[in-house]
Amino acid sequence: MCNLFPRQMYKKQSYADILSAVDHRPWALPETQWGYYQEWNKPVFLHWSVEPNALQAMLPAELELDTHQGKAWISLVPFTIVIKPRYLPSFPLLSTFDEINLRTYVKYGGKTGVYFLNIEAGKRASSWVARTLSGLPYQYAKMQHRDGLITSANPRQNNRLHLRYEEGKRIVQPSATDLWLSERYALFTVKNRRVTSYDVHHKPWSLYQPHISELQVDYPDYNHLLVGEPERTHYAHGVQVLAF
Repeated sequence: MCNLFPRQMYKKQSYADILSAVDHRPWALPETQWGYYQEWNKPVFLHWSVEPNALQAMLPAELELDTHQGKAWISLVPFTIVIKPRYLPSFPLLSTFDEINLRTYVKYGGKTGVYFLNIEAGKRASSWVARTLSGLPYQYAKMQHRDGLITSANPRQNNRLHLRYEEGKRIVQPSATDLWLSERYALFTVKNRRVTSYDVHHKPWSLYQPHISELQVDYPDYNHLLVGEPERTHYAHGVQVLAF
């Protein structure tokens, strides 16, 4: 039987432990010090494969679409994030919030990573701070994220999500596609034709195959890509992340 309410999250590890695991990385750790600590908790990954031409038209010209076995992919990922600067404590009212990002997979400067087509936060203040500090296009959406149920409504864009799920069984041997979709260690933003690259580091994902019992996705600007049921889905308890 699927486990609807996991008893515990992953075991927290020290910064040194996180940095010691590098064999899975596609390139070396940056030589500079990391600047932010993050936790990406209880993400559910909903993946659709799409025609590359349809997705390339939505990207900045500076980024190259990344494909796998001839397919491009778009992923909707709700989760709860914890974020704090390296030398400051966490302020839960501001630094812990629910997030949903709509991402695709790109290449730039010899690195593969993700590009956010849309990104939402469940707290107004957190959305403003994250948008100001990161340059990512955060918007506020009213969200509820508890074990087994995720809902979101963004009145500005008329985006809506309703997802009911169970954790499912652990994927003992992830496929090449599973790894291609999940193990990403850079993200890119583009403003005024200038590309900014952010490196991230975490231990490999421990993925589960969730059971999705209810799913309603309505993102009007992207519904032509989010067609039908997701081709692949993943769940994870989470990872600790160091961002450069």
